[in-house]
Amino acid sequence: MRRKPVERLVAEGGQGEGGTLRRSLSMWQLTMISIGATLGTGIFVVLGEAVPKAGPAVTLSFVVAGLTALFSALSYAELAGTIPVAGSSYSYAYATMGELVAWVCGLCLVLEYGVSVAAVAVGWGEYVNELLDGTIGVTLPGALSAPPGDGGFFNLPALIVLLLAMVFLLGGARESARANTIMVAVKIAALLLFCVIGLQGFRSGNYENFMPLGMAGVSAAGATLFFSYIGFDAASTAGEEAKNPQRDLPRAIMLSLVIVTGLYVLVAAVAIGARPWQEFGDSEAALASIMREVTGQGFWAVILAAGAVIAIASVVLTVLYGQTRVLFAMARDGLVPKVFARVDRRTGVPRANTVLVSLFCGVLAAAVPLGQLADATSIGTLFAFALVNVAVVVLRRNRPDMARGFKVPLSPLVPVLGFGFCVWMMFSLQAVTWVVFGIWMAVGLVFYFSYGYRRSRLATEPADAPADRPDAAAAGSENRNEEK
Repeated sequence: MRRKPVERLVAEGGQGEGGTLRRSLSMWQLTMISIGATLGTGIFVVLGEAVPKAGPAVTLSFVVAGLTALFSALSYAELAGTIPVAGSSYSYAYATMGELVAWVCGLCLVLEYGVSVAAVAVGWGEYVNELLDGTIGVTLPGALSAPPGDGGFFNLPALIVLLLAMVFLLGGARESARANTIMVAVKIAALLLFCVIGLQGFRSGNYENFMPLGMAGVSAAGATLFFSYIGFDAASTAGEEAKNPQRDLPRAIMLSLVIVTGLYVLVAAVAIGARPWQEFGDSEAALASIMREVTGQGFWAVILAAGAVIAIASVVLTVLYGQTRVLFAMARDGLVPKVFARVDRRTGVPRANTVLVSLFCGVLAAAVPLGQLADATSIGTLFAFALVNVAVVVLRRNRPDMARGFKVPLSPLVPVLGFGFCVWMMFSLQAVTWVVFGIWMAVGLVFYFSYGYRRSRLATEPADAPADRPDAAAAGSENRNEEK
């Protein structure tokens, strides 16, 4: 139950092995980061998985998932403004509910990011095949382009995109705000192009039986689609690099959620209108195949596939980066082996961490069916979000005097609603997903009590100890002065 004081978290904030993070991101740049990390997952990849669960009401499923994300996003916004450090919900839990809960939250983040990047990589392979077929008339054989359980033996494209992302990360490449904005523009343009083309084949009769599987189907599809909204979780880790996190992070999170949810609902509505919902589920590249059906030619489908390849590859890179940094933060606290915190002096990159995570996610993407990957991501995300809602209430009670740049309105009602929505959607997932989640938690707890419990920095150092480096407090003061 030992907690890491907020003051210590802030004092250590911004400190890296090779230097200090600079507060340089504006609200617009934070919004683009959030959209860039979110857009390109659910709508490009798992629409074909979600539609058979809800029918035409999948549009409502996106709204339900977005509303659930909104409640939790408000809680994230308050904590990001109060504790503007990296580590996201893992750090928030460490400061409010103790080390064991923080460890569980960290496990959920590892599950969320690791499985998410694998699931997105699987969808990338589908769109690569669409692009190859439309350009040179050649596709990879099904045994090497589809996951096992769906006619494939080993998903080679999924492994390739993860290895490419690993190479970029090992080189120390940093995505500038301009490059990220360009990628976001490509994603949005591709989706708007689909809407324009898809409306030509729109048939209102496809909506006659709007909710064929009832509200249970809507919630089940919403739980699967929820992993499409994890981008703002990744954006919250930019708290140490935002110019004014207390003001800009809440606005960026809310604005990105509105834009992404609107695009998701619009694209899903057009897709259902252009193709009967019973015909979904045969391909993760559903949008490209719909454009081919509507136009009767492959040109527009090739354009969409090219946009999807760029969009999804950028998500793989961003989410894989987030995964390595979560493990880096946990290793810095002593909860996982120090190999994950080892930084290469020349590139400033945790090389061993990046290689190990990339290879693990690559094998996962190549060997596990997409639907199970998406659901495993959803349950980890929902559990972490539920803990963040609890953390807001706990910090309000324990530290009511703390300065807060943003406060959740109608607290504790909104955090309670956020917690309730997360639990509701968790119970909408299949039993096999709960079994996988339970096994993951059990293995993680065994590891914690046999390793992290004794090696934790809070176990070997006083809880009120300053940051490891003597310049930590000075650097934190420098960051604050720079912000002013």
